[in-house]
Amino acid sequence: MTAHPQTKLRNIGISAHIDSGKTTLTERILYYTQRIHAIHDVKGKDGVGATMDFMELEKERGITIQSAATTCEWNDHSINIIDTPGHVDFTIEVERALRVLDGAILVLCSVGGVQSQSVTVDRQMTRYQVPRVAFINKCDRTGADPFRVIRQLRERLNHNAVALQIPIGLESEHDGVIDLVGMRAIRFEGSHGETVTVGPIPEGLLEMAQQKREEMLDAVSLYSDALTEAILEGTVTEDLIHDAIRNGTLSLKLTPVLMGSAYKNRGVQPLLDAVCRYLPTPLETPSEALDLDQDEAPVVMDSDPLKPLVMLAFKLEVSRYGQLTYVRVYQGTLHKGDTIINMRSGKKSKVGRLIRMQANEMEDIDEARSGDIVALFGIDCASGDTFTDGQVNYTMTSMHVPAPVISLALKPKDKKAEMNVGKALTRFTREDPTFRTYLDEETGETIVCGMGELHLDVYVERMRREYQADVEVGMPKVAYRETIKRRADFNHTHKKQTGGSGQYGRVAGFIEPHPEGEYEFINEISGGVIPTEFIPSCDKGFKACLQKGSLAGFPIVAVKVTINDGAAHSVDSSDMAFQAAAIGAFREAYGKAEPILLEPLMRVVVETPSEFQGTVLGTLNQRRGIIVSTSEDGAFSVVESEVPLAEMFGYSTVLRSSTQGKAEFTMELSRYSPVPRSIAEEIIKAQKEEQKTSRK
Repeated sequence: MTAHPQTKLRNIGISAHIDSGKTTLTERILYYTQRIHAIHDVKGKDGVGATMDFMELEKERGITIQSAATTCEWNDHSINIIDTPGHVDFTIEVERALRVLDGAILVLCSVGGVQSQSVTVDRQMTRYQVPRVAFINKCDRTGADPFRVIRQLRERLNHNAVALQIPIGLESEHDGVIDLVGMRAIRFEGSHGETVTVGPIPEGLLEMAQQKREEMLDAVSLYSDALTEAILEGTVTEDLIHDAIRNGTLSLKLTPVLMGSAYKNRGVQPLLDAVCRYLPTPLETPSEALDLDQDEAPVVMDSDPLKPLVMLAFKLEVSRYGQLTYVRVYQGTLHKGDTIINMRSGKKSKVGRLIRMQANEMEDIDEARSGDIVALFGIDCASGDTFTDGQVNYTMTSMHVPAPVISLALKPKDKKAEMNVGKALTRFTREDPTFRTYLDEETGETIVCGMGELHLDVYVERMRREYQADVEVGMPKVAYRETIKRRADFNHTHKKQTGGSGQYGRVAGFIEPHPEGEYEFINEISGGVIPTEFIPSCDKGFKACLQKGSLAGFPIVAVKVTINDGAAHSVDSSDMAFQAAAIGAFREAYGKAEPILLEPLMRVVVETPSEFQGTVLGTLNQRRGIIVSTSEDGAFSVVESEVPLAEMFGYSTVLRSSTQGKAEFTMELSRYSPVPRSIAEEIIKAQKEEQKTSRK
């Protein structure tokens, strides 16, 4: 593939709710850009499966689990595409893709509209300031209504959504689209819609097309004075409209909306044109790094290929050839054979092989310039590491990584499985920052933590398949937390005399609840009663206490510790003495500060046919759910609620059986909330029993 100038380069992601057709759309894009020469279905009816879903599990379940990267060419533009998962359990895949992308296609289903996961994905795009175009897919489906989806885009997501097309027919009569910019009908012929034909607008749709064009011109003229003048003078050209749409899109104040049916091969080529016309080049996307030589002062990156090299490793994957590291080059040029430095570890590595990815196939290249997304082999790093060529001491700002909310105990069945589990866990934790693992010292069990039941299910299944590691899985456990309700004072002296120099430290102050749910240490010592060099030791001691609360052994959160008095001894005081004094002080105050249990509350959104709304409300109420809102949209109802995670295990089975399999739900962490006293007592009792059993 030829190298393109940056003005002809687009880095885009395809994001949406589950089952909106992202992977099918990507499959068609690859076909029309001649990257693949046969189209396969996501559900893999032909035994092949979509190009981008190359994992066995993805083909079986018909979902995307890992984001896959590919490169294609369209109209003299090079487009790097990342197809991301829609399921909230794999949210980190979306986060890290958006971290390195310049633009995105937000895919919406013309029947389902703006669904719960569309809201989450949109929030992630807003966090990373990603301009987007919307594509309303599945216009051939029964119940399709793209104009309702545009209304939802405005009402639910607060987008200034502007239709650039209207459909020619809907449902079984869907036959193409009308381009409102050029006022022409576009149809897609040939066995796979590869022949695009342009013709006059059908008589019956002309009036509607003129009305929608007026609405579009009104909306987009706000972003171009030249277009406003041209409208008044009656000299509007297509180029003026395209420029205005591009200005609005790049400023994140406008979302152009296109439509079609990827499965029926309609509307994909105009979408590719829109990507090239309206989404930003790497030059138009400001990126920030932190200068480590200037006390982490922010530096705006320059997409100049001649500047010092700066790039971010945003995704790791272990392939059959070794570790594959996906990187986005933000500045400078990377050549095969160059030496690069990991800014976190200071380790130098030589770039032996430089790859451009085509899903799970690879193409060797000699160089990558700023703006490119490529992959490297054999580089030792973690997800989120910054690499430079040593000329600058920069680190890229990190991405948002949500904390895991659910854990499982794993027990390998034999010695061989134990070794393989170790290998699998090492790989998975490097690849996925939301997947964590640790050894429970009391029980000796391996605990894995993740974002939801499906997330952990997939990893356990991958251990069995990819590593032949047969494991027994314990009951899922909820990540409870402990905190305090009121302020409590402490004044603790740690004194130990055992021949020779002893240990001495006194710490006084108070602990209180922290309103923002974090730990904070405040030093109000005056007159040097605790020497300055021992203040960090006190902080370290308090932090050590947060690992395990005395109430039920869960981590402690939302505590502010203030020290305002103390005493030291000229000989017997040491780092260890003050750490021990802080630990004793915290334990003394913690019991008096009314410790309570907190549980993760999940934001659960259920989409169900309206006839089952009452049943769904019942299932949520039985699970201590608080209903936040209900809304009806035609034949469908959307119920939004907050439910404790502990009550959500097995909910998918209950929901399916009570709604004839027609309802679906998504779940993500909302916040931590106090556990009702009666339930808290049961949890504490069960936890203490478990600790007793594990000690025997």
